[in-house]
Amino acid sequence: MQDLKDKLAFITGGASGIGLGMCRAFLGAGMKVVIADIRKEALNRAVADLKDASYNILPIHLDVTDRAAWVRAADQAEAAFGAVSVLCNNAGITIDGPIPQGTYDDWDFCLGVNLGGVINGVMTFMPRMIRRGEGGHIVNTSSMGGLIAGAGSGIYSTSKFAVVGLTEELRSDLAPHGIGVSLFCPGPTQTELFASSVAVRPANLGSTGYVPRTLPDPSTMPEDIAAAIYAIALKPEDAGRRVLEGIRRNDMYILTHPEFGDIVRARCEALLASMSREQPGPERLRAAKLLLTDKLYSEQIARARAREN
Repeated sequence: MQDLKDKLAFITGGASGIGLGMCRAFLGAGMKVVIADIRKEALNRAVADLKDASYNILPIHLDVTDRAAWVRAADQAEAAFGAVSVLCNNAGITIDGPIPQGTYDDWDFCLGVNLGGVINGVMTFMPRMIRRGEGGHIVNTSSMGGLIAGAGSGIYSTSKFAVVGLTEELRSDLAPHGIGVSLFCPGPTQTELFASSVAVRPANLGSTGYVPRTLPDPSTMPEDIAAAIYAIALKPEDAGRRVLEGIRRNDMYILTHPEFGDIVRARCEALLASMSREQPGPERLRAAKLLLTDKLYSEQIARARAREN
């Protein structure tokens, strides 16, 4: 989508952090924006911060796990500004700790928001975009933790890895309808995620095996470690601009933090190194081509290489 002026974007988790960064970037591009968030006080702060563009903003209180609320929010957005052209399924929470310490409530909370929230957003707006027949774009926020696994974040990574698969498949399914789909996998970013994850956890999912994590206090850390953490923490505004750029180019992958490229490459190489060494016969090779294609990935490689040149 090259021409975004006056188009409407719907952003979940839009009242702070990356979501608010997206909001600022979209408003700067002349778009109208729905800021959806479960935290009413954060919505109030966001609207106050963006008061100069308030005529192009609609705040909506939304729990992304509530499917009926999604329908109401979509209807409200369309009544105020017209059809939604860009959907950003960005709301998320974090849970840190080894899987053996987790409870069913930890799993249900994390998967309900990080994966279920994306599914609910897609299932609410996808049919509307298809029926309208004017294209559109969907951005699903995963994480660098959805591409590479690390010890101590298994439940979170499970939710984010699932968003990767969902988004790649959705891109293929919606291409015939002229709807672009992008996967956003940011690295460390300056957000309120640790505090907000605790604040929005529902009482009925309160049983946890983890101690809530808080942001590290630089004053209590060695200077070199503190500097390293803050050196790679992306500003939300920069994340928002990267998403805007990815939408305009219809990128399948919107990534940040190239310093993690070696780890992503190592995972890909580990997969390839683990492939069976048997040589399949011609019948199996023909069958494989009928079952699967590399078109989704080869197109993205071609796009990336074309930009480099």
